Amino acid sequence: MTMTRLSLPAGFSASAVPVPRHLTPVTDRGDECAAAEAGLRPQQVATIWRHTRALYRTGMNPAIALCLRRRGQVFLDRTLGYADAGQQRLLTTDTPICLFSASKAVTAMLVHHLAEQGELDLDRPVCHYIPEYGAMGKHRTTLMHVLTHRAGVPRIHEPVAAEDLFDYDRIMTLLCRAKPENPGRQQAYHAITAGFVLGEVIRRVTGESIDALLDRVIRRPMGMRYFTYGLREPAVAPAKNAVTGLQLSPVNAFLTHAVGAPLDEVVDLSNDPRFLDATIPAGNLYATAEEASRFFQMLLNDGRYQDQQLFRPETVRFATGRAATKGGRLDRTLMVPLAFSPGFMLGARALSLYGPGTSNAFGHLGFISIYCWADRDRDLAGALLTTGKAALGRHFPALLKLQMAINRHTA
Repeated sequence: MTMTRLSLPAGFSASAVPVPRHLTPVTDRGDECAAAEAGLRPQQVATIWRHTRALYRTGMNPAIALCLRRRGQVFLDRTLGYADAGQQRLLTTDTPICLFSASKAVTAMLVHHLAEQGELDLDRPVCHYIPEYGAMGKHRTTLMHVLTHRAGVPRIHEPVAAEDLFDYDRIMTLLCRAKPENPGRQQAYHAITAGFVLGEVIRRVTGESIDALLDRVIRRPMGMRYFTYGLREPAVAPAKNAVTGLQLSPVNAFLTHAVGAPLDEVVDLSNDPRFLDATIPAGNLYATAEEASRFFQMLLNDGRYQDQQLFRPETVRFATGRAATKGGRLDRTLMVPLAFSPGFMLGARALSLYGPGTSNAFGHLGFISIYCWADRDRDLAGALLTTGKAALGRHFPALLKLQMAINRHTA
């Protein structure tokens, strides 16, 4: 299967994935409860799945994975499409997918775990833990500033090669000598930088890597197969990402401003074998949709998983509650109003990342149409993982309709 190049005027380019006429052969299904066990009717589950299929039919995603839990029960766990379209390798419910920026929510909870244990103080300056980070006016930047995207270093202004992303020490050297922009006073989404800072704080405080802490605090207690930064199982092939949709120079310029590289470069980087060997706390956690929704169900349960209390209820409430920060909510990187908790993107009553009427939702988006979230009002935890990277495309109406269907039928 190859990408279809769409015919457009000079200066424009677009691509789409060929969609088979019959979707059953490219569908996989995991373990699902009866609809009634989740307080739903079979027709409601069928409607949500119909909208998921409609999203796939837009041709903007080689693969889609969706897992939804209500009242703690998995009522939908299915995939559509190909993990590797070029090799005709089907996506299954057990195929790991990169969560990209949704990784930030997991990294944040590891920091909150250490705060809960008294090993660090979120109101202390970062340089208390990383002395060299205090250079160039960053001596007052606190861990809370980092968690709420107010650290003033949303990007690295020095020249950075793509392969530098795989060199943790190199990135930290650049961040330590970076000059901040309005630290503590202005919200500007930190796509990659904050994750490295938090990961280094974890290493300095505990003496262990963020990978080891994740394994000890979350992955092993929750029985996850994947849920790791990178993917260290050589026999397992993850889902590959693909550039789709309409490519325009202004959009690529915006993405370069926001994430440090144009769309095609980010996608190529994510498919590089070195990406699987790297630890990028803000952007390369691999999981299945079921594992991602399991993590958010644990948070919805106030930190409890089965008979284990992984986080104290007050820790989860603080981590997912609206942050008391100075300044407005217009994000200076993304140039849209966004509400953050110390680690999560929050929902809203009207215009919301998780669809209308989600004022008690929290979660995180990932590059570009990845959604991992929980909604307290609906007793819902979900993960929508996609491998098509379309900054502009015909999938957005279908995506909004899917969000609205999920929210309407689980209210």
